[in-house]
Amino acid sequence: MAVLADFSQRRGITFPLLSDAGSAVIRNYGILNTTVPSSNQQQYGIPFPGTFILNVRGVVTSRVFEAAYQERNTISSIMIRLGGQMNASAATQVTAPHLQLTTFVTDETVAPGTHFSIVVEGMPDKNVHVYAPGVTGYKPLALAIDPQPGLVPRGSQFPKAEDYFFKPLNEHVPVYLRRFRVVQDLTIDGSRDTELALRDVPRLTITGSLTYQACDDKVCFLPQAVPLTWTVGLKPLDRERAKPH
Repeated sequence: MAVLADFSQRRGITFPLLSDAGSAVIRNYGILNTTVPSSNQQQYGIPFPGTFILNVRGVVTSRVFEAAYQERNTISSIMIRLGGQMNASAATQVTAPHLQLTTFVTDETVAPGTHFSIVVEGMPDKNVHVYAPGVTGYKPLALAIDPQPGLVPRGSQFPKAEDYFFKPLNEHVPVYLRRFRVVQDLTIDGSRDTELALRDVPRLTITGSLTYQACDDKVCFLPQAVPLTWTVGLKPLDRERAKPH
């Protein structure tokens, strides 16, 4: 309890923190972290890190767990992947050929081991569609993140495409005709080497590009590549231990 009280005071936490002596509740729920050997006296007995999402009636509607205790999903990135909305004050508006874009990052500040997301929302111009992943013969919508040390791309999430019938060629193709959202998950590498390398780096600039091809009911336009940039603050992990009493 003293450890939790010390941590809560240092981090300004105002909600209750629960103590699970002997990991009894963790074991009952079947979430004992089996990646930590019993010989690791400092970490053994911790759970797999996870987040439960409850509705207004207190019913669990989703749960997200990580295998490694060094990694954590942020609440914002979880909500975005579940289709939630965000009041993204730092969102960037981009006017691209035949497409209006809004893009933002789910978290302003991240740390080693943080799982967060980049979001790109697009709205095709009137009577225009862009091709969805899985199309053949056209350039599909894709979001690419430029590689850099410490940044680990994870999975990406695209919305379900609509079927578009192009009568002159008698073809059915997957497209986006309405507003769509692409979510790209990222992680700051949680290794000790990366943590030390980023220790004096206050901010990380992430670059990438959105590629696509747009068409209307008469013309297919040239494929486009729109450069995009996001910035996140970096913070170190809290490795301070509670002072012995």
